[in-house]
Amino acid sequence: AAPAASAEPAAEGSIRTEAGVVKFYFGPSSAQVPPGSSEALAGIAAGVREGKRAVISGYHDASGDPEKNAELAKQRALAVGAALKLVGVPEDKMDFEKPAVTTADGPAAEARRAEAVLR
Repeated sequence: AAPAASAEPAAEGSIRTEAGVVKFYFGPSSAQVPPGSSEALAGIAAGVREGKRAVISGYHDASGDPEKNAELAKQRALAVGAALKLVGVPEDKMDFEKPAVTTADGPAAEARRAEAVLR
């Protein structure tokens, strides 16, 4: 079962699923997929095997240099994609979508994330 949604801000290095969106939370300036992501990654891989596509997007908080943050958001999405590839998701079944706004709102810990959804 996926981790339950919570009203608490996400801790860095955690994973949470909300309304079918898997959220991978990163530490400040980090693009390393959080430890303990295996179950979430396996769930996404199972959905891809059922014919869906994995759509991945990266976000960052509002602190620091905007250009570096945009690159960090991209690196977070790519890191989730690389982790999915390691669990058997073919590259041609993944789409990387840059959100219109990569600076996520809310607490900084909540903003430092990548999201994956099955479509």
